[in-house]
Amino acid sequence: MAGFDKVVGSYEEAMAGLEDGMTIIAGGFGLCGIPENLIAEIKRKGTRDLTIVSNNCGVDGFGLGVLLEDKQVKKMISSYVGENAMFEQQLLNGELEVELTPQGTLAEKMRAGGAGIPAFYTATGVGTPVGDGKEVREFNGREYLLEESIVGDFAIVKGWKADRYGNVMYRHTAQNFNPLAATAGKITVVEVEELVEVGELEPTQIHTPGIYVNRLIVGTFEKRIEKRTITES
Repeated sequence: MAGFDKVVGSYEEAMAGLEDGMTIIAGGFGLCGIPENLIAEIKRKGTRDLTIVSNNCGVDGFGLGVLLEDKQVKKMISSYVGENAMFEQQLLNGELEVELTPQGTLAEKMRAGGAGIPAFYTATGVGTPVGDGKEVREFNGREYLLEESIVGDFAIVKGWKADRYGNVMYRHTAQNFNPLAATAGKITVVEVEELVEVGELEPTQIHTPGIYVNRLIVGTFEKRIEKRTITES
């Protein structure tokens, strides 16, 4: 990797420098738009005591859920945990710390972290357990919580197309948390389905500018569907 070229040749190189105890921000929503191969590399490396920031923790046996199998995750900061039996078991057994965060607040924590904003006020969670121990301030007659932003040691992201300079596009709902996560990592690693030449992407369609991306790798993906619902004819 030289100059503006962000492309790396292996997943081992993509996740080089990840160490025990680090914080990882992961894009995706359910199983949609998850960086599944980067997650698999974390499992292969056996890195432990991780704090994972993500909307959810995948499902049993896929997505971030695979990191629970060998108890690599110390803490989850997430919004939804309902599709993962192993997650539930480790939480109830006291083996996994969980910080439940309202979804919009979680998104803003990532966005603010990427923008260099250390904290922000939000009305979400006032008067609930979400607000326990947090500063409350009144603006225009309404109470707001002070929420701290999040910056990860690594951010792992799944894109659709990218050029070698790290400019990334996401496809439809796979965009979800990915653009926010991409801005909030000290080292941001993006895996994509397709690599195109510099200049091929329409500038107005780029969701994540290459300035946020440190490493880029092209992969193949299972794209598993979390729940399939059909109408019987």
